[in-house]
Amino acid sequence: MRYDEPLFRPPSEADSFILQATLGCSWNACTYCAMYRGKQYQVRPQEAVLADIAEAGARYAEQVRHVFVADGDPLGMALDHWEPILLALAAAFPRLRRVSTYATARNLLEKSPEALHRLRDLGLSLLYIGPESGDDVTLRRIAKGASAADHIEAARKAREAGLEQSLIFLLGAGGRERSEEHARASGRLATAMDPKFLSTLTLTIVPGTPIARLEGQGRYALPEVPDLLMELRWFMEETHLSGGIFRSNHASNYLPIGGRLPRDREAILAAIDEALAGRVRLRPEWARGL
Repeated sequence: MRYDEPLFRPPSEADSFILQATLGCSWNACTYCAMYRGKQYQVRPQEAVLADIAEAGARYAEQVRHVFVADGDPLGMALDHWEPILLALAAAFPRLRRVSTYATARNLLEKSPEALHRLRDLGLSLLYIGPESGDDVTLRRIAKGASAADHIEAARKAREAGLEQSLIFLLGAGGRERSEEHARASGRLATAMDPKFLSTLTLTIVPGTPIARLEGQGRYALPEVPDLLMELRWFMEETHLSGGIFRSNHASNYLPIGGRLPRDREAILAAIDEALAGRVRLRPEWARGL
């Protein structure tokens, strides 16, 4: 099976069959993101996607339990494009338990409740959404394309359709100037969206991105490591999920940590405090990555 590189997937989809239904990202304007720069967004021809499913099914029918539909935001595909794909996946993989994809608030809001329910009925079950921040000033500065209120409404629609959410917030996205505002508002947005899975990553300045140019002009500065740890604490102080799994163990993070919320919330806060006090060894720079 051939893929149009680069190809990205969430860490939790490491053992999944990756189905490339779209190329690139339809928004592709976020200032920090280099994932799809230079890659023109397009929906792959349906016959090509179905052929990929048939080929994978012939080889791995009994092995595939999880499928991740790539690239950047395939939820933006029309329902009549999604339906044959989901039906084909169910037929090709009899032990299939989960189909997931990246989504944005924008393409969730564009879908009708009926379309979202239909996608869930056909087998789509988990959406990876990256609000990155709950602070509207920061969201505008990073050109996310949606406000905190947009994300709350998108989450409501997903929840009512029975679609689970895995949310990603980005430590450092507000820069030094809005560090606390960004972190606390992000925790409040996570609470309002109330996902099943929640994670924080740490912003990495990638050469060639708009945020790298802003840094070069002195218009953006990434918080220092202790301040990023403080952001994590502020975020957790404001986060009150009804029940979910939190992870901050991505390779970009200095403090790998996690637990089940709300059960482990106080233990997570205590562990962050230990790190802030210098009593926990942080991930060294050479071990960090995107």
